[in-house]
Amino acid sequence: MSSDSVAFYGFTPVPRDPEVLFRDHPTASGPNPKQDLFSASDFVLPDSPVAQEVKAFVQKELDEQTYNHSHRVYIYGTALVKTHFPSWTYDNETYYLACLLHDIGTAERFLASTKLSFEFKGAIVARDLILQQGGAEDQADSVCDAIIRHQDIFVNGGNITMIGQILQLATILDNVGLRANLIHPHLIKTTTAAYPRKGWSEHFARVIEKELKLKPWCHTSTFEQPGWKEGVRSNFATDVRGNEVMKAYD
Repeated sequence: MSSDSVAFYGFTPVPRDPEVLFRDHPTASGPNPKQDLFSASDFVLPDSPVAQEVKAFVQKELDEQTYNHSHRVYIYGTALVKTHFPSWTYDNETYYLACLLHDIGTAERFLASTKLSFEFKGAIVARDLILQQGGAEDQADSVCDAIIRHQDIFVNGGNITMIGQILQLATILDNVGLRANLIHPHLIKTTTAAYPRKGWSEHFARVIEKELKLKPWCHTSTFEQPGWKEGVRSNFATDVRGNEVMKAYD
């Protein structure tokens, strides 16, 4: 793998822990972080043949709420980088593919058809799909790695790929409102207008509960108390339902 390929496909290592990433950050730390005035329309979606085919696939397999969430994640993540990490460089298409496919493992076709956690099944599906559509292996691997790790929220040490970190920051922002003060409220307003939540908080909370019931060993259980068992209220689903930042848009 060439150094150019590492940077282009978003493999550049960055700290996994956002507390480390944002510590003493010139625009993201403190009580009043920078909020560039973006609108959703400022972010043009990649439209290559691979992106078109993947988009068609997820539109067929995912419900509308998850499809819209995937696009909000692309917009929020791209805005976070433009505002707070302007020196970061990576292929926008690869990040878009990761966003489109990061929850493909929750699709009805896949969630109950495997004992794998949804992130791992989804990563396999995503990698195979990108390769089938003629995407580069490094691109497929970057997307696969980011999807596998996109819920490694409690991993404090080490690194993650640049695209993996952006995906994590943007998904947790949309799901529970964490660090929403790093983007402008106008961007949230216009993004939720372009890609409506349609009750996303309740919808995703039910997906969490469904996977926990189907697979109490799943990776999602890392959000729960040790030895989680069916009948115990899910911490993660509770946090998602309690997303006060996005409540007005649900």
